[in-house]
Amino acid sequence: MLYPHLAVNEQHHLTIGGLDTLSIAREYGTPCYVLDENVIRSRCRVYREACAEAFGPKALPLFASKALCFTGMYKIIAEEGLGIDCVSGGELYTAEKAGFPSDHIYFHGNNKTDADLKQAVGMHVGTIVVDGFDELEALETICAAAGTRQRILLRIAPGIDPHTFRAVRTGSVDSKFGTAIQTGQALEIVRKALSLPHIDLAGCHCHIGSQIFETQPFRDAAAIMVAFLVQIRKDCGVTLSELNLGGGPGVPYTQDDPSIDYRSFVTELGVIVRSVCESENFPVPSVRIEPGRSIVADAGLTLYTVGGVKEIPGFKNYISVDGGMPDNPRYALYQSRYTALIADRADEPKTYTATLAGRCCESGDLIGENMPIQKARRGDILAVLCTGAYNYSMASHYNRLPNPPVVLVRDGKTRLGVRRETYADLTALDQEI
Repeated sequence: MLYPHLAVNEQHHLTIGGLDTLSIAREYGTPCYVLDENVIRSRCRVYREACAEAFGPKALPLFASKALCFTGMYKIIAEEGLGIDCVSGGELYTAEKAGFPSDHIYFHGNNKTDADLKQAVGMHVGTIVVDGFDELEALETICAAAGTRQRILLRIAPGIDPHTFRAVRTGSVDSKFGTAIQTGQALEIVRKALSLPHIDLAGCHCHIGSQIFETQPFRDAAAIMVAFLVQIRKDCGVTLSELNLGGGPGVPYTQDDPSIDYRSFVTELGVIVRSVCESENFPVPSVRIEPGRSIVADAGLTLYTVGGVKEIPGFKNYISVDGGMPDNPRYALYQSRYTALIADRADEPKTYTATLAGRCCESGDLIGENMPIQKARRGDILAVLCTGAYNYSMASHYNRLPNPPVVLVRDGKTRLGVRRETYADLTALDQEI
């Protein structure tokens, strides 16, 4: 099995965290997101311990909550001693509802509205990661009116272009995110921030992209960012104390994908940061990293019920399921690959090839094409693996379909993280006209 928390029981059924997925499907219905909570907590501890070893006790991993956001998730992250990275007013509100400590919240986003900034300042969010000049000036005005001083990081584009999906590259010079070092604008925005009386510039942030398996781009970015801190000290006479290196390490979605030892990944970053600091006689900054996908993706799977099998001789086979692009848009967006299997007969060889089709009235409503899988029958439970990240959080109501529930599995028991939406939920905001 691709992931160690998945197995096959005596009934030949797929299990997650020791529980039969068919039993979960009967209890909660399908489609259904299922997450092994122990995997999430274990990965949090790996990052927390590795950061402390690599960067010292002031280091703090932040969960990139755009990967998976609901109140129960924030409670797990708080219990495991991590901070969080939020990117919208909705994520901030969810964190506040969960009682997450505001001083460990970092607020990101390339186009924060004035309402977003006022919300963050009003919540006493610990750190706002400022993306550009306009936002910096808007935040100064808001903080002046509120009579407060806001701690910030500046998002910097280090000019790294890693090998990953184009849609998730975020650190190049021409990215919509951050201010580029190469153009000279990064140093300019640092000077601007230092001049503002209601802004407390603590350090710099970068993020080069997502689903990256090579470690060299991260090492390069770390070296560039430390060198930029050194340049700030030289040119501005200020030693900034914090460096956020972002997230982005990849997760294996299929047997063909490599695996990353996340502890070693953090260790390698620590070696680079300490080496550059030592060579430049610069104090080691307090480091933040932002794992998201690598904490929750492989902890999750999605269960569907097979509706039918369509075979087109000489062309392709389709297996249709009761979900699709509304609960998992990633294939439609950038052809993300997945591993799937028939949970009823999980240990049978995958001798069949099929395209997994969703139920929407849309030709592009696919979860994957030409995937190896067991032969399916109407009523089978089909599991798509590694869906803990960017599935529930990207879900839509296309074709007016309710969102599935999120079920947490831990120590032989299940509990609801998010209940299934109803048709009444879909019309709750509709107004009489």
